[in-house]
Amino acid sequence: VRMKTAASLDGQTALSNGVSQWITSEAARTDGHVWRAKACAVLTGIGTVLADNPVLNVRLVDTPRQPHLVVVDSQLETPLDASLLIADRACYIYAAVPNDAKKAALEARGATVIYLPGQTPDSKSKVDLNAMLLDLAKREINELHLEAGHKLNGSFVREGLVDEFLVCLAPKLLGLGQGMLNFGPLTQLEDGISLSFQSVDRVGPDLRVVARPPGRDQF
Repeated sequence: VRMKTAASLDGQTALSNGVSQWITSEAARTDGHVWRAKACAVLTGIGTVLADNPVLNVRLVDTPRQPHLVVVDSQLETPLDASLLIADRACYIYAAVPNDAKKAALEARGATVIYLPGQTPDSKSKVDLNAMLLDLAKREINELHLEAGHKLNGSFVREGLVDEFLVCLAPKLLGLGQGMLNFGPLTQLEDGISLSFQSVDRVGPDLRVVARPPGRDQF
């Protein structure tokens, strides 16, 4: 599981009003499509779908095939005219709250809808992310590229599900805005998640940082 984010040097992925296009350069966006092309599937959350209506395919580099698409959509809010519902591309939508009429409508558009609610009373309205990864593995998806908002990013980090962080940093400061991910708050520095830098490279005017948690470097 690779989490990809693009941010300012002070860690903001969008302004407080939600504007995020474009923080990083064209060179960095092209590089991002190279990483998408490597993956079996690109994953995002319903918040990104509703806010940006993304396609999340590979467009800026040549590729022999498009990665599958995965959407975490607990309440099945994906619009039937969403841009991600394009032909000749598998789209898996994971939900927690059953809505069989919407499920049928989405599957008529070519998507596959899977119900995977959490196993505790507090998590029944949210998708069980661990179970989702196991289900994706059964579907032969073994490299997952996560491009989502700070809430879903935070959930993946909080549950210890990220194997690699791919962060593109632009040489600009944005001040108050939306961060890369939400988890915590922590009360002591020792509780922070330690990472190991794998590489730091210039991509156009930006920096591309690849980092992994300890023990996640054997793949």
